[in-house]
Amino acid sequence: MRIKSHWFRDGRERTPQEIADALAFVAWRIADNALRNTRKADFEIAVGPQYFAFLNEFLQFLIMVADRIAYRRFSAEERMSFTGTLANRLGETYAENESRLLGGTPAASKQRFIEHVNLRAGEYADFGYDEHGPDYTFMRYLAFCMSPIMDAKDSHWIIDQIISIEAPEAVKMVDKTLRDLLEAEPRPARRRNGTSGD
Repeated sequence: MRIKSHWFRDGRERTPQEIADALAFVAWRIADNALRNTRKADFEIAVGPQYFAFLNEFLQFLIMVADRIAYRRFSAEERMSFTGTLANRLGETYAENESRLLGGTPAASKQRFIEHVNLRAGEYADFGYDEHGPDYTFMRYLAFCMSPIMDAKDSHWIIDQIISIEAPEAVKMVDKTLRDLLEAEPRPARRRNGTSGD
């Protein structure tokens, strides 16, 4: 999956909120990509509640990953602002999509999402995350949370899919995106090669 994660305008330093806003867009794509990859790997994920449960759980994981990276890069106050903004932006996107397809109000859906973030934050806090990334138990917990979402025939096999493939790839993408977004120097616009005409 290709992601755009550089600023293309002035080289000013971005606020934690601006970085979180940009990351939220990418994180949604990462979660959606993980869902598509899992379905391509022959796991049944029905469009409907199961589909949104998978997305929700994967987004929770991405928020926790981003928060741990922020811990190393921001002050305590900046980290709180960053993670709060990220959770709220993802909650809004999630709620908008879920309510449109499954009914209910966006406000109620977002409230459930944020409650889930608060629950998962306490649970993921027990797992290690250092400069090399999450430890095995951090990714194993995502797999554990995914297992009951899946149909019975897939609930055991999803653990390996998550730990071996989806979680490590997602962590790499979040880490790269945040590194790029934290660079103050904008990347120059690409020039097109070739000519048009004949």
